[in-house]
Amino acid sequence: MRRTLVINVVGLTEPIIGENTPNLHKLRTAGQLSYIETITPAVTCSVQATFLTGEMPDQHGIVANGWFDQQYNEIWFWRQSNRLIKGEKVWETAKQINAEFSCANMFWWYNMATTADFTVTPRPMYPADGRKIPDCHTKPAELRDVLTEKFGSFPLFNFWGPNTSINSSRWITEASKYVWQTNHPTLMLVYLPHLDYSLQRLGPQHPELIKDIKLVDKLCGELIDMALNDEARIIVLSEYAITPVTKPIHINRLLRENGFLQTRDELGLEQLDLSNSRAFAVSDHQIAHIYVHNHADIPAVRRLVESMDGVERILSREDSEQYSLNNSRSGNLIALAKPDAWFTYYYWLDDRRAPDYARTVDIHRKPGFDPAELFFDPTIRILPLSIMWKLLKRKLGFRQLLDVIPLMPELVKGSHGIVHNDKKYSPIVISSERNRLFNPTIHATAIKKLILDHIFA
Repeated sequence: MRRTLVINVVGLTEPIIGENTPNLHKLRTAGQLSYIETITPAVTCSVQATFLTGEMPDQHGIVANGWFDQQYNEIWFWRQSNRLIKGEKVWETAKQINAEFSCANMFWWYNMATTADFTVTPRPMYPADGRKIPDCHTKPAELRDVLTEKFGSFPLFNFWGPNTSINSSRWITEASKYVWQTNHPTLMLVYLPHLDYSLQRLGPQHPELIKDIKLVDKLCGELIDMALNDEARIIVLSEYAITPVTKPIHINRLLRENGFLQTRDELGLEQLDLSNSRAFAVSDHQIAHIYVHNHADIPAVRRLVESMDGVERILSREDSEQYSLNNSRSGNLIALAKPDAWFTYYYWLDDRRAPDYARTVDIHRKPGFDPAELFFDPTIRILPLSIMWKLLKRKLGFRQLLDVIPLMPELVKGSHGIVHNDKKYSPIVISSERNRLFNPTIHATAIKKLILDHIFA
């Protein structure tokens, strides 16, 4: 066996690699680069599940970052149990080849209740008083205490939200180096998300991206040098590319205006009423799963959504087989956006009646993905003072909503989810080995075998 390091640099594309990325450029020059033929939806959870199992979404079941669970009548986003992924993961296959193999999963998703040997993943504490306290979950459990003592608490508020910064990816890098050097895993999977968030906020052409690109490359260099010092093999890859967007699509508002989606008044605010809605959409970047309770409504819902500006195509269950999305978790219809558009989850018609979570960072309660969580509300006067006052009231024991997120989807400048023919918007894979990538393009389902080849060839 040969130790192998896999670095997932989210949003990385070939045009990014150059003078601003000396470490990645050096790895590419010494090794090989191929484009990845990714899947639909090109979103984090779905693509990672395909990388790790070698299966498509209709088989592994991860049809998006979240979906509607019909049995529980709830929309679930960003769950953590690895048991949600069907199929044999790369570390399970590797253990069958050699029982001495071990795997460390550093922040790839679905990283709890897993058969991997060492894991670290975000896991905040939620006391009953409403606070959200940064923390992580690890396997073995005592690893959490060691990492927290050495590097401080995992910087959750720099991992996602308007305070997102390189600090979270730096913490992941330091923790990964520690686990690599102390636990000696055969395979280590590392997730570096910082570039992804900057691309969504700024768009892929913004000149300020250069700073973020350099910061991410520096972290990659530290990990690459670590692996090379131990004569390990290296794979750097990305899940998807970010494309510029200008058009938010309010699919749920249209369904509501036409009588398909229902809301429920709670304390003067509108909550989504899943039980009484005839149809609703679970939006996830550039894909939306549309769930229709009465099949007789499907043709009308399809015609309605097809008429929306920014919608590229509507897939029926039969059409979805072409994308390997015909799974019980999928919507009765699946909407795909045009390259310059993306789907919001918004269902209210008056911002004054928006649910209380809409203006907060709340990835589990929102019935869809919300990239506006990457921004502070620009309409809040004296923002630092406002935040300090809210936090002070929390410390004094008062329940206080940290409602600083804007309801302004036009702020979002980059998105992903659909597959592009243009190679500049293609995810990539770089191998340190010049004889492992045989074709200019590799399918996402072949990444599992590529990893195994690096370990055992």
